[in-house]
Amino acid sequence: MLIAKAFAASGDVQELADVAMNAPTAGEALMWNLGLVIVLVGLFYLLLILPQQRRFKEHSNMLSSLKKGDRVVTGGGLVGKIDKEINDNEVQVDLGNGVKVTALRSMLQGRAVLASDKAANDSADKKTDKK
Repeated sequence: MLIAKAFAASGDVQELADVAMNAPTAGEALMWNLGLVIVLVGLFYLLLILPQQRRFKEHSNMLSSLKKGDRVVTGGGLVGKIDKEINDNEVQVDLGNGVKVTALRSMLQGRAVLASDKAANDSADKKTDKK
């Protein structure tokens, strides 16, 4: 508003007309704003929503493939072995020393990798590399 008054005070009508001719119309301004919102929504989807859906799908596949004898880590950080499947939603986890707990399948974070398992896999990889 102050700039328009400054132009009006300067008396240069031609310069004021040039500025007015180059200003975007209301429709153009709306389209630019909508375009920016669409780009931001697209970036939000690509950077946040899509990777989260991928992680959820991988976790769901891992949970459905668990079977008796698999070593797992619970949501509380407890490491144990699946003793039996109670139903589709619950499993019994043997934590060792006769301690068995019932855990919801959805609260299992993943498969546990022990140091001995990792060493065995590393030695197996070295044997296959030598051949």
